[in-house]
Amino acid sequence: MRAWKPAALAALLLGALLAPASPAHAANIVTNPGFESGLSGWTCSATSGAQAVTTPVHSGTRALQAAPAGSDTARCQQTVAVQPGQAYTLSAWVRGSYVFLGATGTGINASTWGSPGAAWSQLTTSFTTGTGVTSVTVHVNGWYGQGAYHADDVVLDGPPGQGQPPAVPTGLTGTGGMNQARLTWTAVTGATGYNVFRNGTRVGSATEAAYTDNPSPGTHSYRVSATNAAGESAQSAAASVTVGNDVPPPPPAPTGLTGSVSGSTVSLTWNAAPTATGYHLYRGTARVATVTGTGATDSPGPGTHTYHVRAFHTSGVESAASNQATVTVAGNPGTLPKRVMVGYLHASFANGSGYIRMADVPNEWDVINLAFGEPTSVTSGDIRFRQCPVAECPNVESEADFIAGIRAKQALGKKVLISIGGQNGQVQLTTTAARDAFVSSVSAIIDRYGLDGLDIDFEGHSLYLNAGDTNLSAPTTPVIVNLIAALRTLKARYGTRFVLTMAPETFFVQLGYQFYGPGTGGADSRSASYLPVIHAMRGDLTLLHVQDYNSGPIMGLDNQYHTMGTHDFHVAMTDMLLAGFPIRGDVNNVFPALRQDQVAIGLPAAPWAGNGFTTVAEVQKAFDCLAKGTNCGPYRPRGVYPNLRGLMTWSINWDKYNGFEFSRAHRAYLNALG
Repeated sequence: MRAWKPAALAALLLGALLAPASPAHAANIVTNPGFESGLSGWTCSATSGAQAVTTPVHSGTRALQAAPAGSDTARCQQTVAVQPGQAYTLSAWVRGSYVFLGATGTGINASTWGSPGAAWSQLTTSFTTGTGVTSVTVHVNGWYGQGAYHADDVVLDGPPGQGQPPAVPTGLTGTGGMNQARLTWTAVTGATGYNVFRNGTRVGSATEAAYTDNPSPGTHSYRVSATNAAGESAQSAAASVTVGNDVPPPPPAPTGLTGSVSGSTVSLTWNAAPTATGYHLYRGTARVATVTGTGATDSPGPGTHTYHVRAFHTSGVESAASNQATVTVAGNPGTLPKRVMVGYLHASFANGSGYIRMADVPNEWDVINLAFGEPTSVTSGDIRFRQCPVAECPNVESEADFIAGIRAKQALGKKVLISIGGQNGQVQLTTTAARDAFVSSVSAIIDRYGLDGLDIDFEGHSLYLNAGDTNLSAPTTPVIVNLIAALRTLKARYGTRFVLTMAPETFFVQLGYQFYGPGTGGADSRSASYLPVIHAMRGDLTLLHVQDYNSGPIMGLDNQYHTMGTHDFHVAMTDMLLAGFPIRGDVNNVFPALRQDQVAIGLPAAPWAGNGFTTVAEVQKAFDCLAKGTNCGPYRPRGVYPNLRGLMTWSINWDKYNGFEFSRAHRAYLNALG
């Protein structure tokens, strides 16, 4: 589950050695970590009375509750596939008199405990797997006869092992028509396919999170399971669908579909289908119009879009698809304003701050990043985006309303991007096949929703540098090389109006002043691994907004360590981007300065949104220092940067939760700067 977007990095040691960074929530490999699917994936002791309750919860809609007996600790556990010789961090949010968290396996016995009482408190422990260790068992439990405990948001952060089946699908719903049942469910990360069961018998399979069945008339019970190369999950909760009968066959498929573009409007026409009373127009897999005639229009936004039409009659049963028509819409005119506010919108999940419909996003935001597109598996490159399921976000809008909200924001000059990665979305493009899948799947998301571009928010273990890969301008590590190639392809596909932004953590950028890849002194291979990507894309990069939060102390150009949450931290970290810096202190290997208009400062919107929250006054003092040379503290930047672009925050939702303090105060400040 997502308490906030990235999680806290381990503090960096002051001195010559770098403590390996362990960003919690960067690569959670626990199944059903927030108990949103009940106890699926977990095994609990028989006398524990364990159940998933709706209150109290730390985030999401459910949490674990278990009650130790006099002879039982009420332990709940699951076995997780891991890799040998790797470091892992285990954490969970708990409440109760005595709560224990740990992991066991060959040569492993990591544990911690707390006594938080009625308040939620996070327990954290870590371990390193030995040679040949491919699985560990993580557990949470109470103490004999000491009353019920609660646990939520269990995270095992580290590289996933091989052979781990996907989680159980959730959100299964069905609608019935005449001789037809249409099923949809929430896509499962790591799944390559799904099996569909009707009344206990497997009736088909699907590669997407949707399936159409043609059963006999009556009421039927459906379930689905998720599959991948490692196996099959348990079946989902059941959905009941009633199917009618006595209906003529569907109309024939429409023919002759053609499309044309005028400005931002796509016009489509087709030939009438006999017996049809209406037509559904689809862009990709999304239905975008229902009409009775043989023509329709759509405003999909910039990009290349593919359409098809299906006919229906009074029964509601659709025909087969027509031929496809592909059109290209040019980018919207105009550029970003001189001062921008960038915010992330929780579009695919809920984490306690509340869901916000696209149409309700305040106008203070110039760039809206949809969080998040995530991969089907770490190395697949296949990125998927789904709106927040109703079970998590009861007020979520329909896809049609979501798209209409995007169009309304774009009509006001706002840019709407898909953000890839986030705290759970580890993406490693280790092969050219993964690179190509990334380009194809990201393009499909952009085209489906008519988006303006892409935000790269790779965290955790997504990027790293192999030993010996030290040339900033000519990287050799596949995950770096393939990401650069993918971004260049996307930029070329969508043209000059394509908005490209990045939101790395300080660990992956400014840390390069001291450490770059594995280097010497035991540094983490991920150290400053964003630098070659930023450098390669600097000619096409719209904005870089490094996360000045969830960070350990970072050395600035004054050779002093700076700590997050202060005016000086933002000045020092931003100065490094705008002045450039020698990598590992080598004056012959320099990361060149970025343009002022390419840089924004990344901040949490509220104290609950991430470690390193900075007050409005301190943020504006930092901006004054950088843009005007006034209000500076002990750190003095190498120059004055009047064209510093603006501010980014995690997140729009947390800003609303905090009474819009961030957006309203900082929008007024930036507007006054001119």
